[in-house]
Amino acid sequence: MAREFQRGHKAKISDLTPGTDLYVGVQIAAPGLTFDISCFGLDAHEQLSDDRYFIFFNQPKSPEESIQLLGAQSGDTESFRVTLDRIPAAIQKLSFTATLDGSGQMSQIGPGYIRIVAGGEEVVRYAFTGSEFTTERAVMLGDFYLKDVWRFAAVGQGFDGGLDALLKNFGGEVAEEEAPPAAAPAAAPGFAPPAQAAAPPAFGAPPAAQAPQPAPSFGAPPAPTPSPAPQQPMHAAPTIAAPLAPQTPQAPQAPSPYGQPHQPHQPQQPQFGQVPGQGAPPAPPFGQQAPAPYGQPAPAPYGQQPPVGMPTGVPQGMPQGVPQGAPATGAGLQAALQPYKETATGQRWTPQNQQLMRVDLTMGGSGVLARQGSMVMYQGKVDFGYKSAGFVGRAVGNATGQEMQLMRCTGRGQVFLAEEGSHLHPIELQGDAICVSAESVLAFDESLQYEVRRVEGHGIPGGALFTMQFQGTGTVIVKTHGTPVVLPVTPTTFADCNAVVAWSAASQVIVSSQVRLRRNAYPGHSGETVNLQFRGAPGNFIVVQPYEV
Repeated sequence: MAREFQRGHKAKISDLTPGTDLYVGVQIAAPGLTFDISCFGLDAHEQLSDDRYFIFFNQPKSPEESIQLLGAQSGDTESFRVTLDRIPAAIQKLSFTATLDGSGQMSQIGPGYIRIVAGGEEVVRYAFTGSEFTTERAVMLGDFYLKDVWRFAAVGQGFDGGLDALLKNFGGEVAEEEAPPAAAPAAAPGFAPPAQAAAPPAFGAPPAAQAPQPAPSFGAPPAPTPSPAPQQPMHAAPTIAAPLAPQTPQAPQAPSPYGQPHQPHQPQQPQFGQVPGQGAPPAPPFGQQAPAPYGQPAPAPYGQQPPVGMPTGVPQGMPQGVPQGAPATGAGLQAALQPYKETATGQRWTPQNQQLMRVDLTMGGSGVLARQGSMVMYQGKVDFGYKSAGFVGRAVGNATGQEMQLMRCTGRGQVFLAEEGSHLHPIELQGDAICVSAESVLAFDESLQYEVRRVEGHGIPGGALFTMQFQGTGTVIVKTHGTPVVLPVTPTTFADCNAVVAWSAASQVIVSSQVRLRRNAYPGHSGETVNLQFRGAPGNFIVVQPYEV
């Protein structure tokens, strides 16, 4: 069943479908108005740096055919084929837009949508109406953007001006328009959906009935041969290596004229010539003859002489002395590793640093449930077992988006847990409860009770209608992107739905869409139109991370 998005909703493509060959359909119409529906392939700065990735009626496909304009079919005013795994690395975002061709305003349009179909099944749909706009002549419907992985965002932001103004906004140049070559819709028969596309008059009234009809297999068309065009930007790398070549002969040339003839001038050279000094470390023989002139700062040359620098300046010269020095007693190596020694506080849960958590299984009578694959090291005799959620648990997890793949850690020893460098925070519960999204949980004591809890409204982390509630006595380890902030709950506390990590179970959570950016301040896309409002008695809190999907 397709997920219904609202303006501002975002999700990973992998959470919607495992496929990368996608069909994107757009429906937008108004009596007496004509629309141009386009796709802008933008770089990391959200600019159209390559005109070949402006896909519209006069340029129906990209060079390697990863983006193709298919034409009107299956009730859609316009449709595209997007093959995500073939998009070149220089393209970081695909923005699907609709602009008016001629006079009119976006407030005159009827109900429309942008949808994604994968494997013949509609997986997501964002619907909009003309009541959401006023005098705009263009609208940015949805974005595919690359942030570690490909994601989809429902934008729905109006834009004053037509296609020319939109093109200038993305950094493109406006050329003279030409009449449509009438060959653009001819691209549809290659892998068009079933023959129901022959009945376009019905697309305005019942959009829901036609949702399952487009089932573009995308398997029939011959796969185009990979073009070397995406690899051409990589040829720019050797130009960076060229200026490095003349610097390598400069390093030995610097000590040769100034080294032996003039010993008094050697101490003054590092003050004026740090560039030649940085080329000296690869040649340690020079450092033994004249340590002062060839070292970069004052501590560096002294650290290269073991008789002088070892007992006095080990902490100062540590970064430079470790690879070059020869600590006979081992004191220098121990001093270098001292800050990273294991921290044992006598507690069950002990943070070793911001990204690593240590749990002592010898303390406490219960085991630990941790996310599968989160163990990085352990000491002692520890048993790791698979924690099955059961048939009902898997069904509930799949339906609510709060499924956790867990392992049980038991025995007598210490286990170190981490995941992708996330910041880890132990939260101790003493009979109280906390709500945390399943994707933000790393581990917790098996003694805690946890269940899926329904939240009023929608838009909570993960794009679902549910969250996890932990209750009892024990500790839950919450992971965040960056250092979070804890805010007290007041009637005026709002938070972005993708940035919220956890909140007190007694808080009331409702959906709010009060944040509306002015269209003339729109920077490219807006993810701040849907947020959560928290209410509750004094003492309630929310945890927000400096990161969002």
